[in-house]
Amino acid sequence: MADKRPVALVTGASYGLGAEIAQTLARDGFDVAVTELNADDLGDTVGAIEAAGGRAAAVELNLLSMESIESATAQTIEAMGQIDVLVNNAGLLIARPALEVTPEQWDQVMTVNVKGSYFMALEVARHLIDTGRPGNIINIASTFTTMGAPGVSPYGISKAAVGGITRHLAVEWAQYAIRVNAVAPGTVETKLRAEILAANPERRDANMAKIPMGRFGAPEDMAGAVSYLASPASAYVNGHVLAVDGGLTIS
Repeated sequence: MADKRPVALVTGASYGLGAEIAQTLARDGFDVAVTELNADDLGDTVGAIEAAGGRAAAVELNLLSMESIESATAQTIEAMGQIDVLVNNAGLLIARPALEVTPEQWDQVMTVNVKGSYFMALEVARHLIDTGRPGNIINIASTFTTMGAPGVSPYGISKAAVGGITRHLAVEWAQYAIRVNAVAPGTVETKLRAEILAANPERRDANMAKIPMGRFGAPEDMAGAVSYLASPASAYVNGHVLAVDGGLTIS
């Protein structure tokens, strides 16, 4: 009998980076559960996971709700039997000048990006500790985890907090053989981002000029970093925020 495939849970995976991560992990030998606000939106991702040889499960998740976080974790375990890797990819971006940010917008971004990521990690860690399994939590951070930019302050501050979550939980859970790391993407040229930048060539050129490698990232670049952190090749990497940004944050 073949060895059982490990299971990954990827949040926010109906399109873009989350979908690419889910497909990559399936090609790496994982069965993959994926989440979205509306599970019906996950059909394409589920099909891609299955085409790559993995079992798939579509799970509804609203990171504004603790009940939903607990339910999504339980549903994944029921459907897949276990969780070995969590990828905290789902997030919320509100782009506007700081002086125009409302308390309600601040709370929404912080609840989704910080509280949501933190308590998703806690739910999966409880499962791993209760079952005595080693595990791996990978948070999707941002270049804003370590640098500032105008017009995105709630998002950037929330991603700085994701870096803190990564470091603190890595230290606390190492005793349980649970590693916690993060990937910090630079500008990723998803289909939607490409359309936005194409409509503003001057902004596109200005953003590109800041990147030493002279190109924007592709979803595959970010998924490759997640693949590494999810694999035995990174077995001694813990509490690290891996910038995947073409050299932006060191230039």
